[in-house]
Parts: sequence; C-alpha cells; structure tokens
Amino acid sequence: MKNSNSRPPNKNFNRSPNRNGPNRDGPRRDGPRPPRTCPDVARNAAAMLLWLVLDEKQSLDEAMNNLTQYSQLDGRDRGFAAMVVKSTLRHLGHVEKLLNAQIERTLPETANYVRALLRSALGQHLAKIAPPHAIIDRAVSLAKYDKKAFGMAGLVNAVLRRCFDNIDKVSFDDIELLPKSWSSRYVAAYGEEKTRKIAQSVLIPAPIDLTIKPNLTPEEIAQIEQDFEGTRVGSTIRIPTLPDDFQNLPSWLAGNIWVQDYAASLPALLLGVKKGQNVLDMCAAPGGKAMQMAAVFANVSAVDVNENRIKLIAQNIARTNLHAKLLAGNAKNFAGENQWDAILLDAPCSATGTLRRNLESPWIKLPFDLPKLMEIQCELIRAAASGLKSGAKLVYAVCSMEPEEAELAVSSALEAGLVIDKIAQDEVPLLHEAIEERGTLRILPYMLSDIGGLDGFFIARFVKP
Repeated sequence: MKNSNSRPPNKNFNRSPNRNGPNRDGPRRDGPRPPRTCPDVARNAAAMLLWLVLDEKQSLDEAMNNLTQYSQLDGRDRGFAAMVVKSTLRHLGHVEKLLNAQIERTLPETANYVRALLRSALGQHLAKIAPPHAIIDRAVSLAKYDKKAFGMAGLVNAVLRRCFDNIDKVSFDDIELLPKSWSSRYVAAYGEEKTRKIAQSVLIPAPIDLTIKPNLTPEEIAQIEQDFEGTRVGSTIRIPTLPDDFQNLPSWLAGNIWVQDYAASLPALLLGVKKGQNVLDMCAAPGGKAMQMAAVFANVSAVDVNENRIKLIAQNIARTNLHAKLLAGNAKNFAGENQWDAILLDAPCSATGTLRRNLESPWIKLPFDLPKLMEIQCELIRAAASGLKSGAKLVYAVCSMEPEEAELAVSSALEAGLVIDKIAQDEVPLLHEAIEERGTLRILPYMLSDIGGLDGFFIARFVKP
C-alpha cells in the first residue's frame, strides 16, 4: 500500500488505561467524541507495532521494546498482539495486493494508524485468526477510538468489507509473499521454483533448535530428552517453542544445551577443531559456535566488535561451564600472521537467511545495502588468510541468501592464497541438496521443510597451503 509519513508512537508516549492509543492530543472538535476506553488493547498494540515497523523501519524486536502499549500488556494480550503482527508480516505481500486493489487514492499523512489497522485486519483474516465480522468490528472500533483516525472509521469499514467480499476473485502467487525487490533477485539466482519455496517458508513459524554439548554421558543426554521433548536433527533437538520455565530445567541449569539453529551449528562442526588447537572465532556473538569449539577443549579466542555482545558471550560461556578467551574489538586486529590452527568467520551480513525469524526484514531492508557489508567480509577474509598457519583451515559463513555475499567472499579467499576444502556429503547427511558443485554449502530456508525448515546460510571451507 502507498505509504505516507506521520509521527509514530514511541516508548515515552505513556497513557493511563483509558487513554491507551495514539494521537490523543490536539484541538477539540465538534460532533461525536472518540470512546475514552480502548476497545481492544491487544489489537491496538498490534497496529501500532506494524506502524513502527513498516512506516518507521524499526525491527520488530526494537518496536516491541520501544512501545509502551505493547510492553504493558498482560501475557495473554501480549501473545495475541505478537501473533497478529507476525501473521500480518507473513502474509504482507498478499495483504498489500488486496489493499492496493481497493484503495484508489493515497491515504493522507495522518493515516498511518488507519493503514496499520487495515493491514492487521487482513493479516488476521488470511491467517484465519478470527472471523471477518469480528475483525471488521474491532478495526472500526479502534479507528473510532483514535482521534486522528476517528473520521476514517467509515473508510476502514468499507475497505475491509470490499476486501473480504472480493478476496475469492484475487489470484495470489506465493512469490508475492516477498517484496519484488528481493524475489526478483532470488528468481535470477535460484530460479522460480526455489524462490516460491523460499517465500512459502515464511508462512511456517520457525522452530527452536537446541545444540547439545558434545561428549555428554548417556544419562545427561537422557535428561535433555526428558526436559525438552522434541525431534533430533543431527546434534540438536528441535522443539516448537521454548517452555516458559526452560531456564529452570535440569539440563539447562547444567549448561548442557543452548539455543542455536541447526544450520548455524554447521560452521563449527565443519571446521572440525580438535583438543588443544588454537582457534580464532572472529565474530563470535552470541557465542554458540565458540561454545561448540570450546566444548571439544580447543583453545578458543572469541572476538566481537561490540562490548555488550562480548558480555552476552561471557554469560553463555559461564552458564555452559566452558572456557574461552573473550576479546572486544575489530577481529582484523587479532588475526596476526601464521598463528592460528583454525579460524571461524561467521561474518556480518544481510541476514536475509533468517527471514523466517525476522519477518519484517525483507520489507524494511533493500538490496542496495549490500556493498558495505561485502567490503567488510572481504577485509575479514584477507585478515583470516594471513592469520592461518600453513595447513590450517578457515570456515566462512553468512546467514544470507544473497549470491554476492558468497561469490565475492570466495573470490577474496582464493586471491588471498587459500584453497577450497570441499564439504563432503557424509559431513552433512541431512543436506546433500545444499552442496554446490565446487564443494561449498548453500542452505535455503525451505530445506528440511518437512520438519520445520532452516535458516538460510552460505558456508565455505578453505585450507591454507
């Protein structure tokens, strides 16, 4: 839908329970007044979150942290608001198609809340969260509640009724679940069939993967399986969601498990470090890969440019009873020359492979943001190549689906004198289809879709002659 700008809600916009909505200030007006009590605090918060994400380009996590109307909800309402927002973002391509067909004129500058109400209403309908009559009733009531949207309640009613009446006449293509700016890139890179599967993966909530610490006793593994009933995927356990009390479960308290997508666990596994080896983890936060390597008693030096993320790694390392040397700063400054037995570089990237978890990402990011990231990736690869001992290995990984973040990185590694160390099928028994002809790994989100899919990743392994 065509966007326009208006002042968004923010975390300082506190109100009493009877004034829990946007735009309550302003001049008095003649005629009926908006109701003083919010008719649906959860749907109101959902609309305001969509406003912040789609119009103000905040991440969903940032918006949830910033918006008082969301953070002050009780657990049930907060969960419902989050479900509405995520469902709307999953179906946003189809939502926009419906709205653009029914709204002929650009909404005025004061209509950001109305736009968010319309989007969230259609998101609820496409996700089958509520029946149409209930969705329309709540959307209209919320429009009447907002001072600036009050005069557009009739438009909200009319647009939603037209959308629902005509939805069977609209032809939806799953590729449209991604913005054209991204889907066209993926069609060019992977073909239409794979791009459609990537888009379809957005509709399935991402499960939670828990990496199991290696070398546990049978009793410790049995305790994990008792605490977290799920599906084994390689060296992880996959569950739909974390239990509310997971931090109090015995295997969590013992530090024998941590949250990490199965695809994200592969770079450290493919590096294959051994006890006593000196290993550099160049971009280590939040620490899952460093913990994997420390758990086999490698001497791990974990670097991150952000001191707050270093603190997070420290907390995770401490909980899992492991040891690593933590270093804050630019990883290039710690690579040195010919001093490391192995290096893991999970580089800063576009993170488009995590679109199942960061549903807003394709809608608030543009492909034109890539060049700076690729420059950083190549600088880090050159530093890593210099730091490796002869015969040592580098694993480069990005949670990205962008071809440039793979091809330029591989070229930079080869130019720096490294050689591709091909990944074999028996190293990734569940992902044979992800192995490229040159021996690198291209994981797309729809792979392993029968058990919930994966984060998208590119992984390449190199050796220094």
